[in-house]
Amino acid sequence: MRFRPCIDIHNGKVKQIVGSSLRDEGDRADTNFASELDAAFYAEMYKKDGLKGGHIILLNSAGSEYYEESKRLALEALAAYPGGMQIGGGITAENAEFFLDAGASHVIVTSYVFKNGTFYKENLKRLMSAAGRDNIVLDLSCRKKEDGYYVVTDRWQKFTDMKLTDKVLSDLSACCDEFLIHGVDVEGKRSGMEEDLVRMLGKWGRIPVTYAGGIRSEEDLDRLKELGGGKVDFTVGSALDLFGGELPYDNVKRYR
Repeated sequence: MRFRPCIDIHNGKVKQIVGSSLRDEGDRADTNFASELDAAFYAEMYKKDGLKGGHIILLNSAGSEYYEESKRLALEALAAYPGGMQIGGGITAENAEFFLDAGASHVIVTSYVFKNGTFYKENLKRLMSAAGRDNIVLDLSCRKKEDGYYVVTDRWQKFTDMKLTDKVLSDLSACCDEFLIHGVDVEGKRSGMEEDLVRMLGKWGRIPVTYAGGIRSEEDLDRLKELGGGKVDFTVGSALDLFGGELPYDNVKRYR
């Protein structure tokens, strides 16, 4: 179980937001924390602390007036820690190689593959051809229904019919090197984990999986290790003291 640090960039600033509040219209989001430090600062810190496999996320869409500034910050962070971090946000078959060449270890794909409540398998095949399976992280962020967790799209507002099961995870693992999975209903709220989701991911455990959402304390980390059998990596954002929370980064970074 490893800590995967994050750098989320929105409107040209490193931020922590409530993920389900993000909207492209007006570049709006409920903000938990906005940093006066740039993305490269955090990347250099993660490099110094020996934390690998974290992620940089561009939260602005490509059509946003803030996109180019957010992208500039992301590229500076990749340059500060080449090969040490992944990048996501607007990744396609057309731009994946650009970000890999800029220093990303992996590209994280979301909307190119999951959009309008639909899974676009052909786009995933195109991305594999462009970037290679070993350089792809597939984002399977999900929300809970009565019978389980379903992948959601369009800023996490639309349900797909893809229910996360052992079979689905096994089938998709042939197309990527890792999974990144947000528990959307608790992401950014510091309200505790989606325990059933963590338990399922730990039982499956065939390729690296990073869980995000709701982690708020060292007790939660102990619980995550128990539920996930030590097989589920994690990221923490808003709860960290780095980003205005109370969970000490110095304690969390020991999980490496």
